[in-house]
Amino acid sequence: MLGKLVWLVISAVAAISLAVVAGVVNPGEKVNALWLVTAAACFYLVAYRFYGAFLAAKVLSLDAHLKTPARRLADGMDYHPTNRWVLFGHHFAAIAGAGPLIGPMLAAQFGYLPGFLWILIGAVVVGAVHDMVILAASVRRNGRSLARIAKDEIGPVGGLAASLAILFILIVALAGLGLAVVNSLANSPWGTFTIFLTIPIALFMGLYLYKLRPGRVGEVSAIGFVLLLLAVFSGHFIPGSPLEPFFSLGKGGLTLAMAAYGLIASILPVWMLLCPRDYISTYMKIGTVSLLAVGVIFMAPTIQMPAVTSFVSGGGPVIPGKLFPFMFITIACGAVSGFHSLISSGTTPKMIMSEREIPMIGYGAMLAEGFVSVMALVAATILIPGDYFAINTKLSFDAIAALGFPIDRVRELSAMVGTDIVGRPGGAVSLAVGMASILSSLPGMKGLMPYWYNFALMFEALFILTTVDTGTRVARFLLQELGSRVYAPLGRQRWLPGIIFTSAVVVAAWSYLIWSGNVSTIWPMFGVSNQLLAAIALGVGTTILIKTGKVRYAWTTLIPMAFMYVTTFAASWDLVGIFLGKAATAPAASEALTFRMNAGLVAVMAVLAVVTLIDMLYKWYGYLTEKRPIATSEVLEYEDAA
Repeated sequence: MLGKLVWLVISAVAAISLAVVAGVVNPGEKVNALWLVTAAACFYLVAYRFYGAFLAAKVLSLDAHLKTPARRLADGMDYHPTNRWVLFGHHFAAIAGAGPLIGPMLAAQFGYLPGFLWILIGAVVVGAVHDMVILAASVRRNGRSLARIAKDEIGPVGGLAASLAILFILIVALAGLGLAVVNSLANSPWGTFTIFLTIPIALFMGLYLYKLRPGRVGEVSAIGFVLLLLAVFSGHFIPGSPLEPFFSLGKGGLTLAMAAYGLIASILPVWMLLCPRDYISTYMKIGTVSLLAVGVIFMAPTIQMPAVTSFVSGGGPVIPGKLFPFMFITIACGAVSGFHSLISSGTTPKMIMSEREIPMIGYGAMLAEGFVSVMALVAATILIPGDYFAINTKLSFDAIAALGFPIDRVRELSAMVGTDIVGRPGGAVSLAVGMASILSSLPGMKGLMPYWYNFALMFEALFILTTVDTGTRVARFLLQELGSRVYAPLGRQRWLPGIIFTSAVVVAAWSYLIWSGNVSTIWPMFGVSNQLLAAIALGVGTTILIKTGKVRYAWTTLIPMAFMYVTTFAASWDLVGIFLGKAATAPAASEALTFRMNAGLVAVMAVLAVVTLIDMLYKWYGYLTEKRPIATSEVLEYEDAA
């Protein structure tokens, strides 16, 4: 009875908070950011407790007595039973990249309300469902990749189209994530040094946990936490020191350094670097987001951005397109991310020890990412709108004022953080300013805004880089699978020459896109490709539910899939037109060629997604009319099996 009362109270708080945020209560007053934080926290708690439990029990029928691939196929390389808290840290760090930070920041152009509602609802009924269904499907299929699952469950045509689409999409996504790291760390020796130190710290933690003191998660967590704090603190002494030239890198140097790291991280055993590094990164991610929430409580800032701006009809200075479909592809990972399906069918299913942990890792980690997105949106919208646009565009102050948003404190903010923040588009700088404003409001932190600003830039880079390393490893798995059709030895997961070759090809591809692109070209492509992949993954999930006799619950993936396909096809059409228009007016032939290549890449991804959708619909019709026999690739082995 007490438990029911507690959930009733939490639900009531969520409803009241949402009513205030939406303007149903006190519609003429500005909204305090506390209402957004409260609404999100309560809404996500209720969703996890009830909808997550529904998915686990009814839709997926999870069974703790089934042996997972990590236990049946343990090899010490990729298949490795991992403590659930360590694995949650790895999974959350891997999925929480640039999207939940940068996406809401850029989408704030449309006002705080559309983005907030999409982050709230989308994360619960689309993103978390997407992640959890694919994770469960992969766990029951020997940890196979989404591409392999598509081939096995849909068929060779749809499977091949899905595999090629996933590979294209993954490389573009890694380029988009990597570019955000480059922009955050460029000429920032403090942040670069701290990020560098996380690598030897992770190597030490991996050796400590799996070789020196096996299973001592508490010990290694405490050691890692202390070392991470020392890494952040010691970075303060790098600017102005003899080490500064080695860590003050430009775009080219950072791209090469990140490529080298991605190559190494994708080759080494998962327990040695990837998992412990993601785990310690999670300390900083969750810790910083928690600090932001505490800062909002102390600061109680008012949301300055209107609930809805005039840019919902298009013509905005940050995102030129209309609210539909561009808000959805811009927020991306904050509500749903196709990239997550690659992690849920990549490293995570090969390490999970029990199916009972799937809701916590698959559904829970996505809700945690949704909360991160809400905090990013708060950081964006507490800025004066004119200041927000002054940071995120190259427009003059007069031009911004002409749009109806006069400049207020941007010069003062520049002085407070110790650097010129005007005309720094891409979202990273405005996010750092918003975060620094909140964190410096904590007791005893007044006057430390320059430190918080640099910390926030480093935090963003660390947030994103942990996704790049895992994504590269997943892309290597996929390329090995595809390459084995041409040269069979590439399909051997432990064949070192094949591992090195495929890893190098993946790294070279996304590094080239970073080297030759910029935010205005890569980020929209990342958004479209990421959401197209989510649509494909939800389609694969629907196929699995139909084939396993769960037709009555197929709506849980079918409705989100339909919405994602409609949204991303509309965005793809618009984006191809935008790129071709820019190519026609480009001042240089090389620039025009780049825009045409980008348009072609988006078109290819969309066509492959269409082929996959048509093949899925055809197969669904056959299954539902009983004109096609049902065969599944599930591998089920119970604990008491001989």
